Order: sequence, then structure tokens, then C-alpha cells
Amino acid sequence: MFPVNRPAEGATDAAEIAANSVACQGHPRQQLAAELRRLRDIAGISGRELAKRVGISQSTLSRIEAGRVVPPLPQVLDWAKAVGVEPDSLRALTEAAHSPEVRDWATSLADRPHLQDDVRAFEEDAHLVRNFQPTLVPGLLQTADYARRVFATFDPPYTPDALAAALAARLDRQRVLYDPAKRFEFLITEAALRFRPGPHRMLLAQLDRIVSIETLDTVTIGVIPQEIEASTTIPHGFVIYENEDHALASAEPIPGSMVTRGPELVEAHRRRWLALSRMALSDNDARVFIADLRDEIHRIAIN
Repeated sequence: MFPVNRPAEGATDAAEIAANSVACQGHPRQQLAAELRRLRDIAGISGRELAKRVGISQSTLSRIEAGRVVPPLPQVLDWAKAVGVEPDSLRALTEAAHSPEVRDWATSLADRPHLQDDVRAFEEDAHLVRNFQPTLVPGLLQTADYARRVFATFDPPYTPDALAAALAARLDRQRVLYDPAKRFEFLITEAALRFRPGPHRMLLAQLDRIVSIETLDTVTIGVIPQEIEASTTIPHGFVIYENEDHALASAEPIPGSMVTRGPELVEAHRRRWLALSRMALSDNDARVFIADLRDEIHRIAIN
């Protein structure tokens, strides 16, 4: 925790900011959040008043101080001015907070059975989720059998108990699809739809599940056929979580995950999403494509 003693006179200087920042443990995002809150407390300014001075809503200020939103540099500079501090060290903290968070699965799984709760938190906080998957069906759309077989292939492997816990948590996550206040958009490649971690009957059930979920008002599913000429190259899947006052993007380019809250990187993912959307079949065209694919796989299964 940061000390909260009020300085005798004048504004907190850059050296003190830096010293207190080092004392805060965790990712720079949390360091920045704690430091901004500490400086507001020292200045004796209410959240409502500071939000007004910075030009943001009080709810956004609360998210910033909780570390759920990383403010852009102009907002941080306005914050520093409002609380009467030099912005130099806050500038450095802000730049660091915008850098991606990279976690490898082996380390993350060392002290807990699965990581589904981390993903759930992102989904529950967002009002729009955009999910692109090039190699397998997205977790929110997976049947229990498909998910179990996917989890069974993970490296490092799950123990039997951890696999059961991960499967239960993934299926429980899927309830968010029925929240009328949210919207989910999926882009799935044909290769992902053909990915078969089990027998053909399992894949047929999975395709049926996708068709069923697509009927929800909260869900849109686009399909990118293999025969479509690519207008962009995305080597790994990613998810964009959008809210009214912030956004973040999550990708899995390595045996782990990378989460970025930096506006420039999030915007880069939005551009990729738009490029992929232009390649995709949607609405009835997507439904017909999946139905034809199902018929093809069914013929293979019965031969």
C-alpha cells in the first residue's frame, strides 16, 4: 500500500511519486491506479469533483482508480494538474500501464486449477465482445464434449480434477450469452469449424450448437470460408472487450495470453476485426454454409 501522509506544503514532487510507485506491487496498471487514487486522497478532492475537473464521468474515475480502466495520457496529465503534482513520473507510469500484460499458462496455473474466471471477468464487464478464432470454435460456443476434448490436449496438461473444474467453469461462463444487455459477435474460419478434437459425431453436435446459439438476439456469427481471398493476415485469435468508457484486447500468440488496454493497440485490433468482417459470410449465408458443412461431415461419418 502507498502511504497517505499529506505533505507539509505544496504539491507532491516527482521523486515522491516515483518512490511510492515502486512500493506498489503488481502490473504498472495497478501501480498507476493506486498512485492516482493516492494523489487524489492527498489533495483532499472528492471523486465527483475530480471527475468534473478531468472531464470524465464519476463511474469512469472509479474504474480508473480500481485499475479496470487505463486512462490515456491526456487524462492523466489533467489529473496531475487537478491534484497539483508534476506529471513526469505519472507519464512514465501511464506509458508502462499501456504496455501489454503477458502471462504464460504454466505460471498462471501454478496456484489454481484453471483460468476461466479471468475470462469471465472480462466478459461480464463488457457490453460488446468481438471474438475471432482461426483454429477452433470459441469457448463460449463450445459443447461440453468439445470443450472437454480441447482441454485434454492442453500443455501443460490438466489433472483430472482441474480438467473437470475448468470444464464446469467454461460451461457456466456461457450463461452470459443470454444477457439482453450484452452483444457478442463471433468470426470463425472454416478451418476452425472443421477442427475435430474427437469423433465426427462430436463435431456434428458442435455445429448444431453453433446454429442454435446464432438464433439468440445477443449473438452474431460470421464464417470466413477457405476459398475467400484473404485481405488481412491474423496468425492467432483475439477478443475485443468493449465498454462505454474503455476497451481491451486479448490475444494468445504464445502458450499463454496477452492483454492490452493501450488505446493504439486496441484500435489496431479493431482494424483487424473490420478487415476480417469484410471476408466473412453473415446471416443466412453463414447459416447455409454451416448447414452444407454439416451435411458434408455427416456423409463422411456414415461412410
